[in-house]
Amino acid sequence: MQEDNTKKQPAPLHLLPLKSKKGVLNLPTPPLPKGGDPDSPTLKKGGQGGFSDEKTDFSRLAERLEKKIGRIETEFRDSITLLNRDIRDLLHQKNVAFDEKTVQAELNALYGQLEARMQKTVEELSRREAGKREDKDAVRVIKDKTAQLTRLLSLDFYKSVLGRLTSAEHEEEVDPFGMDYRLVEKIKPLFDFLYSKYWRVSVTGIANIPNEGKALIVANHSGTMPYDGAMIKTAILNEHPKRKDARFLVEDFVYHMPILGTFMYRIGGVRACPENAELLLNAGHLVIVFPEGVKGIGKLYRERYKLQRFGRGGFIKLCMKTGAPLVPVGVVGAEEIHPIMMKSNILAKTIGVPYIPITPTFPLLGLLGCVPLPSKWFIHFGEPIRLDSYGPKAMDDELLVHKLSEKVRMNIQEIIFDLLRKRRSVWLG
Repeated sequence: MQEDNTKKQPAPLHLLPLKSKKGVLNLPTPPLPKGGDPDSPTLKKGGQGGFSDEKTDFSRLAERLEKKIGRIETEFRDSITLLNRDIRDLLHQKNVAFDEKTVQAELNALYGQLEARMQKTVEELSRREAGKREDKDAVRVIKDKTAQLTRLLSLDFYKSVLGRLTSAEHEEEVDPFGMDYRLVEKIKPLFDFLYSKYWRVSVTGIANIPNEGKALIVANHSGTMPYDGAMIKTAILNEHPKRKDARFLVEDFVYHMPILGTFMYRIGGVRACPENAELLLNAGHLVIVFPEGVKGIGKLYRERYKLQRFGRGGFIKLCMKTGAPLVPVGVVGAEEIHPIMMKSNILAKTIGVPYIPITPTFPLLGLLGCVPLPSKWFIHFGEPIRLDSYGPKAMDDELLVHKLSEKVRMNIQEIIFDLLRKRRSVWLG
């Protein structure tokens, strides 16, 4: 059996360049035979004596290769070991350095970013919250101001203030007719100002008022508002040495007004009726009456200084019944404080007043038009008229009552004309 020589030949080695930590491993090139070309036919075909040399070279080459392969495996294992160690050390060093510095730096940067963002968010929320609070405060202020304005524009507010001012605290000191002496003392400076500074009232005949006991003060009425009653009372308080108890009767419609009615009660006004006047006279008071009534304060400017009809003569009957002396009084100057040019009776009925005056200042100037003009005033108290001699039975004699009423009216008219003759100027007197 013939031996297959191809199986005995060594397999070719395909060595790849190996890398070590120092670089590529270069395998040594086998030496060429001395004195010959490696491509020579001698080496390819063999010859006498040449085949043994060739076998020797091949064996040496194989031995060298075997040794080299053994070293390569060892060197490769050592290289891998060293490389693993170097890589492990390097990774360990770099990881430590990276974790301590980079991570700390990144954490610091992240902390700063988070802090800045949180601060910005907090500021934005605070700004929005402040804006909401400002809006709420503005809305609350607007509501409060609106409520205050509504209260100020409401008549109920003035009624409540006047009620507290006049009766809440000292209600026990109000007399049976509703007069509050403390309120009178409080507002007396205002009436004194009107009396002495604004209208500069000149008073004559104050001595005709009795020093004591009852008396009926009968005066002309004018001025749109009942300032004349307040000035007559102030004149008695300021000019008479003893009398401080004057009370004045007020038309009934005034007490139906929301503010003025209560105010009149508190400063000493009494509802105009014979019963109230009789009670006051029997109590020994001075009672001021205006027989003209609403016709007096509502007369037009062109009718000034002309007394209106005195009605049915109730004041005459009152003097006959109570025996009180009658003191005629003329007032000049009140006609000019609110000169009535026209009157509106139709609109007045809707609000429950006798008329609505139209003056040069009202309603053209609104509430400012309600301020009275500063005319010069004169008040004269005439000589007392005694009617008690007629007795109570004379009250049923209407003709006598009317005659006496006209006599008193003419007496007062004469006083007015006399005052007008003495006056040179409406404003300067």
